[in-house]
Amino acid sequence: MTPTITVRIRAFAGLREALGLAETEMAVAPGASVQDVLVALAARYPQARLDDRRFGIAVNRAYAPLSTALSEGDEIALIPPVSGGAGAGVPRLYEITDRPLSLDEVLRRVTAPDRGGVTLFAGTVRGITRPQDGSAVEIATDYLEYEAYGEMAEEALARIGAEVQARWPSVSAISIVHRVGRLEVGDIAVIVAVAAAHRQDTFDACHYAIDRIKQIAPIWKKEVGPDGAVWVEGPESTITL
Repeated sequence: MTPTITVRIRAFAGLREALGLAETEMAVAPGASVQDVLVALAARYPQARLDDRRFGIAVNRAYAPLSTALSEGDEIALIPPVSGGAGAGVPRLYEITDRPLSLDEVLRRVTAPDRGGVTLFAGTVRGITRPQDGSAVEIATDYLEYEAYGEMAEEALARIGAEVQARWPSVSAISIVHRVGRLEVGDIAVIVAVAAAHRQDTFDACHYAIDRIKQIAPIWKKEVGPDGAVWVEGPESTITL
């Protein structure tokens, strides 16, 4: 019998729906690459049309190239283009949660006696979207559905926090919390809190953090409205099978 190894495959958002599954396992030859797995996956699930889709790959929660050689038990995640631990009693600074978000609660995560300036950003669900090209067409939204690769998303949020403090050493603390699941119009989807001794730099740091969430955090949103539902995707994470 030819020896094989078993790898775990996870899919999210539009890719999960196209494949018809959130995760599966596949037996491949020892030394097989990510590319080999994707070719086999495309053959097993032709309805997903993987060769026509844009997505990135993570192996064991880290972005990886198609040439990556796989080992027994590796976890491969198919990452569509994105739209995104502490001990007991210690607030988590970076969190993906399905609970409603509170500005006051996230504010308390970063406040301290030596921090006199805190900038908070809250992203809420819009009911009406107006195109940035100036056209008169408006898109109505009934609600949003957010989905995340939770473990990897929290690591990405922590990475963003580290980038912020490297760029702005005056920043004493930063917390980023993102909600997943169904969100109604007006609900808070994400909160960024940046604290420092003085307000200087906290505004720019907050702006930087929210932009980076949209660039690297594996968080996706589905817009549901009168005309149907669509997964919102950005231009990143394009690969070719």
